[in-house]
Amino acid sequence: MSWTDDVDKAISDFFDPLSSTLSDIVFYNVPVFGAEFPVIVAWLAIAGLVFTIYFGFAQIRYLKLALKFVSGKYEQKDAPGEISHFQALTSAVSGTVGLGNIAGVAVAVSLGGPGATFWMILCGFLGMATKFVECTLGVKYREIDENGRVTGGPMLYLRKGLAERGLPQLGRLIAAPAALMVLLFALFGGNVLQVNQSLEQLTSVTQDSTDFFTGSAGALLFGVVVSVLVGLVLLGGIKSIGAVTSKLVPGMAILYVTACLIVILFNVGQVPDAISTIITGAFSPEGVTGGVIGALIQGFRRAAFSNEAGVGSAPIAHSAVKTKRPATEGLVAMIEPFIDTVVICTMTALTIIIASGPVYEAARQSDEPVGISITSDAFATALPWFPNILTVAVLLFAFSTLITWSYYGQKSWHYLFGASKVSDTLYKLVFCFFVIIGAMMSLGSLVDLSDSALFLAAVFNIIGLYLLAPVVKKELKKVLEYVRRRDAGHSEEDIEADERAAEAAEAAARTAGKEPLIKD
Repeated sequence: MSWTDDVDKAISDFFDPLSSTLSDIVFYNVPVFGAEFPVIVAWLAIAGLVFTIYFGFAQIRYLKLALKFVSGKYEQKDAPGEISHFQALTSAVSGTVGLGNIAGVAVAVSLGGPGATFWMILCGFLGMATKFVECTLGVKYREIDENGRVTGGPMLYLRKGLAERGLPQLGRLIAAPAALMVLLFALFGGNVLQVNQSLEQLTSVTQDSTDFFTGSAGALLFGVVVSVLVGLVLLGGIKSIGAVTSKLVPGMAILYVTACLIVILFNVGQVPDAISTIITGAFSPEGVTGGVIGALIQGFRRAAFSNEAGVGSAPIAHSAVKTKRPATEGLVAMIEPFIDTVVICTMTALTIIIASGPVYEAARQSDEPVGISITSDAFATALPWFPNILTVAVLLFAFSTLITWSYYGQKSWHYLFGASKVSDTLYKLVFCFFVIIGAMMSLGSLVDLSDSALFLAAVFNIIGLYLLAPVVKKELKKVLEYVRRRDAGHSEEDIEADERAAEAAEAAARTAGKEPLIKD
C-alpha cells in the first residue's frame, strides 16, 4: 500500500463516522403515513409555501419584471455596489447550477425513483419565493467599506434586521451559527462534493485508456491541481469571480441544456411515458427510500442542495449588486431557482429516465447513492462521444461552483474570525486544502455531510426570514412604485428626491415614537 493509499484511508476513517453521526442528528425523523420523514425537510418546504402565499405568488407575478432588471433596463451607473444585476445573478447561479444538477439529480432519481423529480420541481418553485426574501434582505442590510467592497449575507441581516425589529439578542444569537453553517457547507458542499464528482466523471471517461485517476495517487494529483487553480482566482475577490462566472455560466448552461435536448429528441417517443412515470412515481411506491414519502424527501433534499433557497448563501453574492433599491435584486434572485431546479434539473431527470436503461434500473436497486456516472451513461446512449464533452462541462461547472462558494465561505469566515490579512490567508489555505480532501472522500459521506450543513444553515436563516418578511414587503412596494414612475416618464432624480423625502419623514416619525420600527 502506497502513502497516498494511507492518506485516502485516513480521510475516510475520519469523515465517515462524523458524517453518519451528524446526518442522524440533523435528519431526525418522525413517522408520516408509515414512512420516516425528516423534520428539517418540512421546515424548508413550509417556508417556501408561506413566502409564496405572503407575497402573492411573486415568482409568477414579477418574473417578467425580474428579467427586465437582469437585462439592464433600470440599471444605474452611480448605484453603490460592485457588480451588475446580470453579474450578480451569474455569480450566484454559478454556485447552484453545477454538479447538484447533474450528480444530485442522479442521486435523487436512483434513491427516490422518478417521482423525486416532481418534488424537485415543486421545491424549486417554492424556493423562488424564499430566495426573493433572503436576497432582498442581503442587499438591504449589506455593508460597504471605504474601498467600495461589499459584505452581505445572513450574518448581517439577521443581526441588524432583527435589532431593528427590537430583537437584538435573538439576532446576535442566530447570526453566528448561520455564518458557521454557511462556512461548513462552503467547505463540504460547495467545495469537496464538486471536486469529488468531477473526478468521478474524469475517471469514467479515461478508464479505457488509463486507470491512473482511479487510484489514490491520481485523485491526489487532481485535487492539488484544482486547489492551485482555485487559489489563483481567490486572490481576485468578487469582481474576479463575477468576471469569470459571467462568461463561464451562460456557455456551460447552453452546452448542457443543448445536450439534454439532443438526448431527449433522440428518444422523443419515450418522453410522454417518462413524464407519466415522474407524475405517477411522485404519488405511488417507487424507489428504495420509502414510496411517496421517500420520493418527496429525496426530491426536496436534492432540490435544496441544488438551488440553496433558504440557506442564506446566495445573498452573499447578490448583496454585491449595484442598486439603490434592495428588492430589485430580490426579484432577480427569483430567476436562480427557476433556471437551476425547474429547468436544468428537470431536463437532467428526463435524460436519465428515458435514456440510461439498465444502468438506471441497477441504480434504483442499490442502497448506495449513484452519482454523475449514471447521467454520463444516459448521454452516451444518444451521443457516444458526449461523455468527453460532459467531462469538460463538469470540470467547468465544478470550478465555477468552487470559486463562488469560496467567496461565500470567505465572508462567513471574516464574520466569525475577523478579516485581517492573516485570517484571510488562513481561510484561503483551509479552503484549498479541502479541495484536495474532496478528491479522496466517498460519495455517501459527502452527501450526508453537505446536506447536514445545508439544512442546519436553513434552520437559523429561516427564523430570521419569517421575522423580517414585513421589511421585504415594504421594499417590494418601493420598487414597484419606482418602476411605475420610471415607465411613466419620471426622471431618476425626481424619483430619488421623493424617496429621500419619504424616508426622512418616516425617520422623523420613528424618532417621535409615532410608529413602530417596521410596519407589518
